Amino acid sequence: MRAKNSLVVGALALALAGLGTAQLAPSDVARLGNDLTPMGGEKAGNADGSIPAWDGGITKAPAGYKPGMRHVDPFAADAVKFTITAANMDQYAAKLTEGHKALLKAYPSYKMNVYPTRRSASAPQRIYDATKKTAATAKLGPNGNAVENSVIGIPFPVPKEGLHPIWNHLLRYRGEAARRQFVQAAPTRGGNYTLVEFEEDFYSPYSQKNATEASVKNRILLFRQKVQAPARLAGGILLVHETLNQIKQPRDAWVYNPGQRRVRRAPNVAYDNPGTASDGMRTSDNLDMFNGGVDRYDWKLVGKKEMYVPYNSYKLHSGKLKYKDILTPLHVNPEHLRYELHRVWVVDATLKEGARHIYKRRTFYVDEDSWQILAVDQYDNRDQLWRLSEGFALNYYEVPLTWVTAEVHTDLQAGRYLAYGLSNETVPFDFSAKIVEADFAPDALRREGVR
Repeated sequence: MRAKNSLVVGALALALAGLGTAQLAPSDVARLGNDLTPMGGEKAGNADGSIPAWDGGITKAPAGYKPGMRHVDPFAADAVKFTITAANMDQYAAKLTEGHKALLKAYPSYKMNVYPTRRSASAPQRIYDATKKTAATAKLGPNGNAVENSVIGIPFPVPKEGLHPIWNHLLRYRGEAARRQFVQAAPTRGGNYTLVEFEEDFYSPYSQKNATEASVKNRILLFRQKVQAPARLAGGILLVHETLNQIKQPRDAWVYNPGQRRVRRAPNVAYDNPGTASDGMRTSDNLDMFNGGVDRYDWKLVGKKEMYVPYNSYKLHSGKLKYKDILTPLHVNPEHLRYELHRVWVVDATLKEGARHIYKRRTFYVDEDSWQILAVDQYDNRDQLWRLSEGFALNYYEVPLTWVTAEVHTDLQAGRYLAYGLSNETVPFDFSAKIVEADFAPDALRREGVR
C-alpha cells in the first residue's frame, strides 16, 4: 500500500511540474540584471559577434525627436548587410522561419533585406524592478490557463516550458494606456484594396504603476476599437475586457452597431472568429500576434534560436511613405522592411484533441529582449503551412517600450495578405493620451455611439 501511495504521490508531483506551478528558483531570479538582461534575455552577444551584447537598449530619444512627433529612425545610417532571395535562401535556411522560406519560394519579387542587429529593446526601470520581484513569485494556474502571484512585471523571464514565453508576451509592458489611428488593407492578388480606418484605445490594469493583483480584478487589458471609414462600416465600435484567466472568466466583449444604435454582447470575439473587417484574413486571436485564451493548444518550448526576424521597423513606420508605397500585390513592398538576426524563443502550439480552431499548429518566435512575438507560422488541418504572421517591431523610445508599428498576415495559399496597423499618413501610437479606466465601461460605449 505504501508503494502504491508513493507512486500516486510521485505521479501527482510530475503532473504538477508539467503544469509549471513552481516559482522560479532564486538562482535564476538572481541572474536578472547580471548575465541576463532585466527582462531575461542573454546580455552577451553570440560567438561570431553578429548579435551584439545588450547595453541597455535605447535609453533616450534620438536628436531632433520631441514627444508627439513621428519617430526618428535612430539607425537610418545602417546599410543592408545582405539580401536573402529565393536564389540564395538555402545558405540562410537554418535561420529562417518556414513562413519566410515559403514566401521566398512563392514570390520572386519577395526578398529580405538584412541589416546590422541592434538590440534596441528597453523598458522603464519600474518594469525591470517589477520583473525581478514578480519572477520570484509567479506561477501558472491550473492547466496553465492563468498566471498567479504576478503583477506589472514579466512573470517568467527565464522560461522553462512552452506557455512561459506566451504568457510573457500577453503580459508584456505596452504602456499604461495608449491611443492610435491607423489603417487596415487586404489587397486582392491583383493589388486592389479598400482602406479600413480605425481608432483604438488601450488601457492596461496589469501595468498601472500602483497595480496589485486585487486591483487588476483578473483583467489585463481593456481595448476599444472604432471604425472610422469606409462609410458602410463607419461608427461600429468593439469593446473588449481581456481577462487573465479566460476559463474562469471568459473575456467580456460588446459591439455597438450604428445602424441599430444598440450595444450588444459579443461572446464570439475570440479564438478563430474573424477579425473586424479583415476579409477573413486573420482570426480574433491573431491580433497583436496572439491574444486570448491558451486552453485550446498544447504548448512545447522548442528552445532558443538565432533567426532573421523583423526588427527596428522605422523604415516601415516612416511618415515619408504613402500606403500605396507599401501595399503591393502578393506581399508588402520588401524595400521598406528591415530584418535582423536576433535570438528568439521558439514555441510550438498543437491543437488539443477535441478542441476546435482553424489553425491545427502554430510556431511562435518570441523576442528574448522584449517578449514581443515577431513571427508565427500557422498550419491548417491538413498540416499544410497556411499563413505567416509578422510583427514589425520598434522601440517607442519616448516611453520606452517595444511594440509593433504594423502586423502583416500573409495567406500563402490564397496569394493575399492583410496589413494591419499602418499609420504612415496619420499619427502613430500616443502613449500620453488622457485615457482612464472608466472610458471602457459599456455605458461609455453607448454614449460614444450615439454622439
